[in-house]
Amino acid sequence: MPLMNVIFGRFVGNFSSFSIGDGQTPDDFKATINRLSLYMFALFIARWGAGSINKFAFRMIGIRLSSAIRLHYLQRLFGQSIHVLDSMPPGYAVSTITSTSNVLQLGISEKLGVFVEFTSLMIAAIIVAFTWNWELALVTFSGVVFIVTAVGVILPLVLKVHAKQGRADAKAGAVSSEALASIRMIMASGAEARTSKRFAEHVAEARKQALRLSPLISVQFALVFFGAFASFGLAFWYGTRMYSQNKIDNPGVVIVVLLSVMMIVFSMERISTPLLAIGKASVAACEFFTVIDAPQPNKGHLKEPDVHADDDLVLSNVTFAYPSRPHVKILDDLNLTLEAGKLTAIVGPSGSGKSTIVGLIERWYTLRDQHVIAKAKEQEKQKKKKKAKEESEDDDPTSIAEEEETGPPIALSGTVETSGHNLDEIDLTWWRSQIGLVQQEPFLFNDTIYKNVANGLNGSQWEHEPEERKRELVKEACVEAFADEFIDKLPDRYDTLVGDSGARLSGGQRQRIAIARSIVRKPKILILDEATSAIDVRGERIVQAALDRVAKGRTTITIAHRLSTIKKADRIVVLKKGKVVESGTHDSLIASEGVYRGLVQAQALSLGEPSEADAKTAEVHDDDDEDSLTRKKSEAQSALAEHDEEDKAKNAKQRGLFSSFGLFFWESKNLWLLLALVVFFAACAGAAIPIQAWLFATSIDLFKYGNPPYPPGKLMDEASFWSLMWTVLAIGVCLAYLGTLAASTRISGTVRAKYQQQYFDSILFQKAAYFDHEDRSHGTLTSRVADDPKQLEELMGANMSMVYIALFNLTGSVIIALVFAWKLALVAICVVLPITLASSYWRFRYELQFAKMNNDVFADSSQFASESIGAFRTVTSLTLEEPICRRFETLCRGHVVTAYRKARWVSIIFGLADSSTMACQALLFYYGGRLLLRGEVDLIAFFVCLMAVMNAGESAGNSLSFGPNAASVTASANRILDARESRLRDEHTDEQGIPGSEGGMKIELRNVGFKYPSRDDPVFKDLSLTIEKGQFAALVGASGCGKTSIISLLERFYDVDAGKILVNDVDITDVNIYAYRKHLSLVAQEPTLFQGTLRDNILLGVDADSVTDAQLHAACRDASIHDFIVSLPEGYNTNIGSRGVSLSGGQKQRVSIARALIRNPQILLLDEATSSLDSESEKLVQAAFEKAGKGRTMVCVAHRLATVQNAHVIFVLGEGGKLLEKGNHVELLKKKGVYYQMCQSQALDR
Repeated sequence: MPLMNVIFGRFVGNFSSFSIGDGQTPDDFKATINRLSLYMFALFIARWGAGSINKFAFRMIGIRLSSAIRLHYLQRLFGQSIHVLDSMPPGYAVSTITSTSNVLQLGISEKLGVFVEFTSLMIAAIIVAFTWNWELALVTFSGVVFIVTAVGVILPLVLKVHAKQGRADAKAGAVSSEALASIRMIMASGAEARTSKRFAEHVAEARKQALRLSPLISVQFALVFFGAFASFGLAFWYGTRMYSQNKIDNPGVVIVVLLSVMMIVFSMERISTPLLAIGKASVAACEFFTVIDAPQPNKGHLKEPDVHADDDLVLSNVTFAYPSRPHVKILDDLNLTLEAGKLTAIVGPSGSGKSTIVGLIERWYTLRDQHVIAKAKEQEKQKKKKKAKEESEDDDPTSIAEEEETGPPIALSGTVETSGHNLDEIDLTWWRSQIGLVQQEPFLFNDTIYKNVANGLNGSQWEHEPEERKRELVKEACVEAFADEFIDKLPDRYDTLVGDSGARLSGGQRQRIAIARSIVRKPKILILDEATSAIDVRGERIVQAALDRVAKGRTTITIAHRLSTIKKADRIVVLKKGKVVESGTHDSLIASEGVYRGLVQAQALSLGEPSEADAKTAEVHDDDDEDSLTRKKSEAQSALAEHDEEDKAKNAKQRGLFSSFGLFFWESKNLWLLLALVVFFAACAGAAIPIQAWLFATSIDLFKYGNPPYPPGKLMDEASFWSLMWTVLAIGVCLAYLGTLAASTRISGTVRAKYQQQYFDSILFQKAAYFDHEDRSHGTLTSRVADDPKQLEELMGANMSMVYIALFNLTGSVIIALVFAWKLALVAICVVLPITLASSYWRFRYELQFAKMNNDVFADSSQFASESIGAFRTVTSLTLEEPICRRFETLCRGHVVTAYRKARWVSIIFGLADSSTMACQALLFYYGGRLLLRGEVDLIAFFVCLMAVMNAGESAGNSLSFGPNAASVTASANRILDARESRLRDEHTDEQGIPGSEGGMKIELRNVGFKYPSRDDPVFKDLSLTIEKGQFAALVGASGCGKTSIISLLERFYDVDAGKILVNDVDITDVNIYAYRKHLSLVAQEPTLFQGTLRDNILLGVDADSVTDAQLHAACRDASIHDFIVSLPEGYNTNIGSRGVSLSGGQKQRVSIARALIRNPQILLLDEATSSLDSESEKLVQAAFEKAGKGRTMVCVAHRLATVQNAHVIFVLGEGGKLLEKGNHVELLKKKGVYYQMCQSQALDR
């Protein structure tokens, strides 16, 4: 590029000399022009080739290095113990291999190439400028100093305000993410308005910072443009002065020095982004090497026959604390022997150390001190403290202070042994291949049933058997696990895809696949960790039968909350606070009247009088319902997604970019004055390039005044005047950019804040069915709430002002070129301008979109790696580390090959775009020289046309590339408008709702028919049931029978298709939905808490100012949580962390109950509210329910029948939502029907 300046300077010198008649003959001039044009064209070819190689080489270097480091990171991560993952923040490892690796790739690929290119360009430009004339170069450099000083002063302020805006955006994003992830609880609590208000506070803060940013950005840009334009005036003035003093003999010297210095200015701008990317890449690399360079744990070396897996497992004096919480003792001098070939059950409350024993046996954790990880954790804390200190000025009452752990870390001690050897001495892969593990939430890979089960063969003697033999083993395991019963009914049988995390299968089906996977390798040890806790009664019976069958002859360790599943254990061990407090068989522990007996009584289920029929178990319903709730939901979502795609396509056709823009423009009437100012100042800024071209040509023509017949002082007089004109232009440009950017950035902040709030409110107030679409997951919607309004900001904000400037610039340049030299202008407009415009546009657009292209390259492999890391325990327990890494390597290689194919052509096109200006200049000089020879144009006309067209094309292309992507903007605008149009607006404006009554409300489902949208199979056909005022009613039955659907219909998440739901004899669709929901409160299976204090969470759905402390405390006492809250140092003002992370499951559930009760509901809905709790927590929560239900109608869905045996009425639902039985516990037992059989399955006293 600096060589181009040299050639350009020689062109100017020759043109100037020829025009003033310095003795050059036309033939000499023509020959010189031909030669220089050829030089320029040769430079074009050279730059095209070098640029293409540069782009291709750096892109492929980046992709290959990124691929290698991702693979190495995954290999080393899977080589670590799980404590490495525990010591990282949540999602850190997944984020590293996805987004962080993208940052690294960006910094070591094209951005590094751009950095090298423009650094060398700056060095070369400096050499050229000072070689041609050091004195003029020094003077011209003062413009660079001015620009650097201006940016250096303002940029830190811009970054500081931008960081504050980013923090406000992040807080708004946290609110939207939390709310949309728990949208049904927000609806049920009537907390939409309060959530909207919280979101609005952060949006308002972001807008405030955006408005503070507006003047800073506009001043910064204005000063940069002032410095650039003023440098032209200074260079020409000082150059003419030196020319008049005979220090230079050619105006071409001024041009070479000036253009070289300007090249340095704009190179500094181009180098800033790559420099930032390289800095981020360095930080990203450190994150990778923290794991890659970490020492690997001891893998052991002993195998059979030195050690046997069918010997006793002995835990001796084990004291353990998790590396992530080294101050909290989990196991306390534990001594426990797990006998070979026997079934040992481990029970106890949450936090007693049951699953920790599993982790030690699986060798996910060791009993060696993890000082490296503790140190890493300490560094993480220091970072958090530093960040908190930096953000103290933006302190937010909702921010959560991390609880400090005090005291020395717990010293790990003890041993875990088998066959007389410590587990650490045994070969890790061999040891894990001897263990079959079934977890509470079985993880299945997004693959076929056969491949999921065959994963269990890895590391076993059958790992390398032919597929035919493997299929035999898989089928045998599935038969043993009772999985073949449903597999054989599937169309593709063992080749059926299970979906993401097994989403196409029911809970019981997934669990049986997991059991088959764990036993296919015929393990010596079987570990069952809460294998049936989340399954309904029918599914539990089938899975439990499968577990009983596979446990025979193996060392089996089972952990369970449902004590009915471990009655037949050879030995039951009761843990409490990390110690064994009781041990024995079921009968002996019941007789001892200790802790175990208390746990049993908490789950006791009365069966009435025993009879001969007790021994019989009906075999109807033995199969899992093929149309499981999970499967139906998945199918419904697919169908909804298809309809949604059609709707979106239809909407996209109805509203294009201009119609959307017109609508938003009309709605922004209050901003029309600012928009008018933007257009006016953009027109002024756009006129700068045509005027600059005219001044540039005039300044070159000035040098004729240095020769006779003009008087000696004429040159400096003219130079002083035109230098003043350059200064006037610089000031005008400064004011124009100041005005247009100040107005447009103010519009940006206002438009974004307005539509972001409106968009969030539109989504928040949607019907529940809106969120059932696959493309409307809470993560997707959260991302859209953050990103879609930014696209509108692009459409109506600062970037559009650059587009306006480009359009005015183009228009003005074309007009001035045609006025001064129409022939040359026509060639320029028809050939040069389109090429220059397109080249600049595509070059800048490519650079702006490179980050997105970079992310897309490894999308599939990143998703696979994320899935594998998320299933770390499953992967390591199945010894799948090597197969996972091999598959990841294959995916990465495929991505590299794909990128190679694309990069070849993209690099050639980019190289052409980046160098085409040289070819265009060669053409214009060649043709312009001939026009000058023939006298058809003079020097001023030629340079006006040349500079106007070349500068206009390049600057307009650059500006247009910053403009909004039409497709993205249209899609975002349509999504915002669609959400607004589909927002739920209840036509019933009466806020009174249903007239209240003390003691609850009567509920009647009368001939109800219902099916989920876009699903053919109905949930209910003609269902009728009545719950009297003040009754405690229970809904029981198998998965998919419609229990939760009744709760959803009562909450009006959906409306019935046929029949009516009456509350106090009023059709619930005839009253305002928000007023109606005030009568109800919902407590769900998974307690949903939000970031903030306990007080904030409990008062979520009510007006906080209208609730007294006495009322708050009374609700918490009824929920059995008040005593715990007041025991905390900050009481009700205690921050509970994101989603209540600092509370136990039982505590969170009781806070949820308090939140439900503070609304003083007449109807209390409980949906599986105790299914995931241990016995101790369940007992407390159950007591809270019984206290809370007094004087209210309570509807409860439950799998644990012990929790509903005191209900006034129990409705037993069957397949297809049919009401099979109805009555209280005693009445239903006497019928000896379906309910009786369910009770038999869960009975503890049989």
